Amino acid sequence: MFYALSWFFVIALLALWSLASWALHAAAVWAVSNAGALTGVASGAGGIALPDWLAPWMPPEVAQWAGRLIADLAPFVDGLLQAAPALAGGLTVATWVIWSVGSVALVLLGAGLHLLIALLRRRSRSATGSGTSLAAG
Repeated sequence: MFYALSWFFVIALLALWSLASWALHAAAVWAVSNAGALTGVASGAGGIALPDWLAPWMPPEVAQWAGRLIADLAPFVDGLLQAAPALAGGLTVATWVIWSVGSVALVLLGAGLHLLIALLRRRSRSATGSGTSLAAG
């Protein structure tokens, strides 16, 4: 019965692992595929200003530096957004590799639990068997 419970536990974990992998893959592919539609959005990043409540706590030089940094990163972000749809195929391969590694680890966990149960049962039988042989002898 312990064997069945341990393998049921492993199969349940494998099902959860598969569901989580599928859901994250679907969300990531959707996000990457639709990222190209956001092209040009990052160009408006230069107009981002510090909140009014934060301005008294920050030196003006740091505020200017942060604004320049955001404005300089805008073309880089636009380039990444344009290239993102091409990454969807690689994302599928990466998801399959990660799912496979996790699945193999779960099956190995099941084999380890199976072996542990067998060893504990053998030890339990030998302990009870030696006690009866001493009492019989």
